[in-house]
Amino acid sequence: MTYETYQALIYSWMAAGVVIFLALFKVIAPFGRHTSSNWGLQISNKLGWMLMEMPGMILLMYFVISNGSSQNAVTWILVAFYMFHYLNRAFVFPFRIHTKGKKMPVVIVCSAICFNTINGFFLGYYFGHFAHYADNYFIQPHFIAGTVLFIGGIFINWKYDNKLIHLRQPGDTNYVIPVGGLFDFVSCPNLFGEIVEWTGYAILCWNLPAVSFLVWTVANLIPRALSHHKWYKQRFVDYPARRKALFPFVL
Repeated sequence: MTYETYQALIYSWMAAGVVIFLALFKVIAPFGRHTSSNWGLQISNKLGWMLMEMPGMILLMYFVISNGSSQNAVTWILVAFYMFHYLNRAFVFPFRIHTKGKKMPVVIVCSAICFNTINGFFLGYYFGHFAHYADNYFIQPHFIAGTVLFIGGIFINWKYDNKLIHLRQPGDTNYVIPVGGLFDFVSCPNLFGEIVEWTGYAILCWNLPAVSFLVWTVANLIPRALSHHKWYKQRFVDYPARRKALFPFVL
């Protein structure tokens, strides 16, 4: 595949992300607190998370390993950042959530598999065929700034995921209003952290597929956060009025 063809495919994928972004304001993805049996066959949410998060890792590693002889340490570090996030999502996070017996629709699992497969393909194909990072890339300002944002975003995402997990005991399905830290400013600091994380990744990678990944992350998470925020306000009459959905003081 030529780089021109590869670029055209990614731009088309980003355009599809914009369409999905608009669609998600009309249709709430039915998983988590928005799970609905109206979306057909369901499976365990723990199994669903594993199935959703693995394909991107597998495909990315396939392309990088199959062309590994041409890659330097920089490329492997960028791959390791991506793998670090998804190994947690596939094999750690599903077993930490206190949602015994909870399910998610198979259609959501399949759509997420598609999403992660395509993004894994674009990133993996770039790292395997087009990446040519200089050996001193580690000292470039955008690599340093991007790494700080990536690590900071992971810290925020994990910290507030952990707070949400421990709001209730194992098996408890009741929801409460989360408070403290960034929860005093936004309803979804964990999603805010994930956007910061992948913004950092796009900056430190400095390539088109990482930007595409960020576009799709934003397209999915902004509507998701707004849905969560609306859900909280409808469920709790005493929900803090000054709290925003995703970005402190803004949205």
